[in-house]
Amino acid sequence: MIRHLHHFTRTAASALAIFAGATIVGQVFAAEPTRGGTLSMILNPEPAVLASGVNSASPVYTVSPKIFEGLVTYDPKFKMLPQLATEWTASPDGRTITFKLRPGVKWHDGRPFTSADVQYTFMEILKKVHSRGKATFLHLNAVQTPDALTAVFRLAEPSPYLMRALAGAESPIMPKHIYEGTDPLKNPANLAPIGTGPFKFKEWQRGSHIMLVRNPDYWDKPKPYLDALIFRIIPDGSARAVALESGAVQYGTQYVVPLNDVQRLKSLPHLAVTTAGYEYNTSVNYLEFNLRRPYLRDRRVRQAIAHATNTDFLVKNVWFGFAEKATSPVTNKQIDFHTGNVPQYPYDLKKAESLLDEAGFKRGADGTRFKVTIDWSPSGEMFRQTAEVLKQSLARIGIPAEIRSQDNPTYLRRVWTDNDFDINIFSASNIADPVIGLQRFYWSKSIQKGVSYSNGSGYNNPAMDKILEAAQIENNPAKRKALYAQMQKLVMTDLPNMGLVYIQWFSIYDKKVKNLNTTGLGPYESFSSVYIEK
Repeated sequence: MIRHLHHFTRTAASALAIFAGATIVGQVFAAEPTRGGTLSMILNPEPAVLASGVNSASPVYTVSPKIFEGLVTYDPKFKMLPQLATEWTASPDGRTITFKLRPGVKWHDGRPFTSADVQYTFMEILKKVHSRGKATFLHLNAVQTPDALTAVFRLAEPSPYLMRALAGAESPIMPKHIYEGTDPLKNPANLAPIGTGPFKFKEWQRGSHIMLVRNPDYWDKPKPYLDALIFRIIPDGSARAVALESGAVQYGTQYVVPLNDVQRLKSLPHLAVTTAGYEYNTSVNYLEFNLRRPYLRDRRVRQAIAHATNTDFLVKNVWFGFAEKATSPVTNKQIDFHTGNVPQYPYDLKKAESLLDEAGFKRGADGTRFKVTIDWSPSGEMFRQTAEVLKQSLARIGIPAEIRSQDNPTYLRRVWTDNDFDINIFSASNIADPVIGLQRFYWSKSIQKGVSYSNGSGYNNPAMDKILEAAQIENNPAKRKALYAQMQKLVMTDLPNMGLVYIQWFSIYDKKVKNLNTTGLGPYESFSSVYIEK
């Protein structure tokens, strides 16, 4: 079946390559899938909620797309594949996109899925409370519903990047009849979701596991093949490695084990390691500054801390080669946008000391300039280890640091709701386009209390806003790339945050588990095609 799409403009061809050749080719499997069985997966840290429409943290992204679905999904080259939408067309001017929706789809509570759910999701949830949605769907003025199976997007400006943000993990369609009239961030359904996906929520035993079971009414029969998915909460990295080694769990992603354990596990005959499935999730490890703090408000202080941070040491001794030194906030995998022609901060303690003196923060009698706290994402040991390395580096330039450790809900609340932090160490995905993955950190309109992984630094620069907003509506690829080059230069000058390393994620899995990477979303797939070989 062909999806008919007109390019918004001839000059936008490369930005809209995702539309090209949208003939859907069936997935070729090595063997006939086997029905039955339970797949046990590692989930770390324990998520705050289970609906990625209201929380974009990685563990939420892992669970949510098994329950919720998007209008489309994507192959490893970002070709659009149908999911809740079966066809899509765009007007020649790019301001109208029409989606034909899949008939016969039911929510897990038996209610029919309709265009009203699409309209509500985009206009009331994604545009308002999603950490990236406010930027991604800025120019989405309305979603019209001429009938129950048609949704028409009306855009104020052409927004080609929007078409890369419609997967179930990023933009899950959520049930209007459950969320309407409530605060989406506080709705109880975030903890016991009702979706349209291949698996239904069954139970969540805090600190132990989350269990999903097969949806017998799933529209894509005979899928799903598995009877159940169990996400096991295992906080300790060594214990996670033991669970994989013993076969107690069959799959783990991203932060799954201490990095110095990977080669040993890879050598075991029943396990495999792959970097496939992370085409959509191009992650960067960031160091973020809270610009509300008087001593961090001075750009020279932030630049001094950058000079005191030995990223080469981090790559070798914390990431064990599963990362490379970052030179820009935009990952080098995004070749359409990345530039290295920006200010750099080589490791130089003397330069750091000089900048701090220049900023007026001279050493006191005890050698101290001021004190800071360091908070780190409880997603993996590498973030704690990065905090420890940073603490040692800051001590050398007269800045004592206190490292604070906490569970994930406390961490998210501290940074993005209470703004009670000095320095924050975390990772975030650039995803498929800077509007979707990056704008949230530097756009002043993304300073949103309670919205995790948004502009936590409080960075507000009208020049940056102007660049970002121009890039959102620029269809000429060369001009758009030039705008993002300006953006990267300004970020690397102002340093509201600093990219430390570009991360190469990987998955470890039991070789009996098949079809784990049938799209470009890897762990963020629906797992409807996954089965266990018997």
